[in-house]
Amino acid sequence: MGAFLLVYAGLFPVVNPLGTAPMFLSLTSDISGDSRNRLALSVAINSFLLLLGSMFCGSYVLEFFGITIPAVRVAGGALVVCVGWNLLNGRGSSNPETPAVSPSRLTGDGFYPLAFPLTVGPGAISVALTIGAHTSRPFTAHLALALGSALLGLFALALTIYAAYRFASPLVRCLGDTGVNALGRLSAFILVCIGVQIAWSGLSEMIGGLQEPSLVSLQTASLTW
Repeated sequence: MGAFLLVYAGLFPVVNPLGTAPMFLSLTSDISGDSRNRLALSVAINSFLLLLGSMFCGSYVLEFFGITIPAVRVAGGALVVCVGWNLLNGRGSSNPETPAVSPSRLTGDGFYPLAFPLTVGPGAISVALTIGAHTSRPFTAHLALALGSALLGLFALALTIYAAYRFASPLVRCLGDTGVNALGRLSAFILVCIGVQIAWSGLSEMIGGLQEPSLVSLQTASLTW
């Protein structure tokens, strides 16, 4: 359950499907209802695959370049805090401005620009990579359970994306600009807290690594004495 909440609560504010639903509706205004529904499903699937690859493969790529997991946690946690802080103060967005495209381009596989970068932008990929590094441990039964919970969190997020885009028109009418903005600010605050927790976890591990050689030296000296 902890991994599920970490994945869903950590990625939801950055992906922000409720906030991007009006943009999705605007970009697909010239498409029929059935085509828009199929496109919403394609965007949700592509977003799930993008986040899945970032979460479970990104840490191994960093290790290939010699970057340790604790360093990724500290840097990634700081980045998550910055992203959440900017979203909290309304000074930025996790997704870059989506380029204008023709309706014929949108009826394809739904990858560009709706899945990337409108839904899953660089900020979401960074958060997914950081969460993946945060949960990286030697494989055990407990880790297998955590990975299953993380997959469920990604699946729940994909369902949220699909629902937000599938029902974008009534959702925008129901929440209004005030409701969407309030939900986004609350989610951004949760994101800041998650970033602090991830960064502290990495920092604690780095400090513990510095203390271990000192303890070994003291034990060796006591045995010699």
